[in-house]
Amino acid sequence: MTNNTADVIIIGAGLSGIGAACHLRQHNPEESVLVLESRHELGGTWSLFKYPGIRSDSDMYTFGYSFKTWDDTKTLASGESIMQYIREAADEYKVHELIRYHQELSSSNFDTETGRWTLQVINPETKEVSEYNCKYLYICTGYYKYDKGYTPEFAGSENFKGPIIHPQQWPEDCDYTNKKVVVIGSGATAVTLLPAMVDKTKHITMLQRSPTYIGALPSEDTKAIFLKKWLPKKLSYGLVRIKNISFSLFFFNACRKWPNFFKGLLIREAKNSLNSRVPIDPHFIPSYKPWDQRFCAAPDGDLFKVLRDGQASVVTDHIERFTNNGILLKSGKSLDADIIVTATGLDLVAAGGTTFSVDDEQFDISQQVMYKGIMLSNLPNSVIFSGYTNASWTLKVNLTSQYTSRVLKHMRKNKLKYFSPELKDLNIEKEPLLNLDSGYINRSKHTFPQQGTALPWKMYQNYFYDYLTLNYKKLDDGNLKFHS
Repeated sequence: MTNNTADVIIIGAGLSGIGAACHLRQHNPEESVLVLESRHELGGTWSLFKYPGIRSDSDMYTFGYSFKTWDDTKTLASGESIMQYIREAADEYKVHELIRYHQELSSSNFDTETGRWTLQVINPETKEVSEYNCKYLYICTGYYKYDKGYTPEFAGSENFKGPIIHPQQWPEDCDYTNKKVVVIGSGATAVTLLPAMVDKTKHITMLQRSPTYIGALPSEDTKAIFLKKWLPKKLSYGLVRIKNISFSLFFFNACRKWPNFFKGLLIREAKNSLNSRVPIDPHFIPSYKPWDQRFCAAPDGDLFKVLRDGQASVVTDHIERFTNNGILLKSGKSLDADIIVTATGLDLVAAGGTTFSVDDEQFDISQQVMYKGIMLSNLPNSVIFSGYTNASWTLKVNLTSQYTSRVLKHMRKNKLKYFSPELKDLNIEKEPLLNLDSGYINRSKHTFPQQGTALPWKMYQNYFYDYLTLNYKKLDDGNLKFHS
């Protein structure tokens, strides 16, 4: 008979879930663990997305796990190599045997009398419902819907004679050889697609409503290569990791402090990369300040190169409607297309869309406040794995695992029943949890928990500060309550 009971149940076998399971194997081996994954394989985003050129837009020395070195020379790695990295971690820490596939969390209820969660889980294929039971619940589902991406309503889309493809549902049989392709969007996906597809297409155009800050970054870290040549692998990985975290934090804070200077600097760099072959205005002068939205990386300036060489084009305009053979723009111009790719973003969802209850009373997570960016106020024995918006996602995931390890050890040592962050000041000033002004965030931020304006309810988006507070400050801070 299958045992559906464990001390810890992790929801999601993506980068976060596998990392959390590996950490438990290392630091909390006394806790039994199950990992529930709604899809057919591990990997999360890196298994789901199949579009050409899929890669990380964060460097792998910070995007990788703290406990497993990144040994490839590429710092902005391909989706395939990231998948291999996750599989290797699961192999090394014997996580594969913990995973149950085709198990999607539907609802969860915490009983304060027993100090345990009861989970209702459905098999998406057979619709069979199972019940699981655990003491601690780890939510490692990321922040977007896996079934579909976000596509706006485009007038006349039903008239277009070719395929309209969202990158999240890229068809395996998509043949764009010698085709005219229009990619709608200016974010990381669009910036990736153009250089990846250009060699096969007849022509490819990035159609953007407004520009994004795009920087040419080296695909290989020469300092990392040098250090790895002369130092032990773990030491060199750690040093490069600290270097890259420091630089990303400096760049983010500097952009916030001196936005006009860095806006000018980034625009000048883009202009130099384009070598006057493409007008900088209006295509590469964003209307917002640097880091009001996420910064896009172009490995070795590949996007600028294909635009500079005339292999691809960028158009800044608004869409009037789709036509039979392309797109009519509000300026009156038309773009011919055989294929339209809507790189228009994600549909965000908090905690994988599951419903929570405590003692059979419905629990609305949108009305709660995040504690240390890790737990929800008033939600017992649960941890929500979320990443930074200004740095690699996995940096915060690693810190979350380390902090939670301390909490679990404390719970076991003192034979405690449950913990729960308790917000004493009900009149605390609140602000959105996700602090960027991107469209995909603004569409869904009302469904997400909030953050406060003071510690420990505020997220400062600062790795070094979080490292100290999560690893060394005492657990019982008057806000995290422990119940026996």
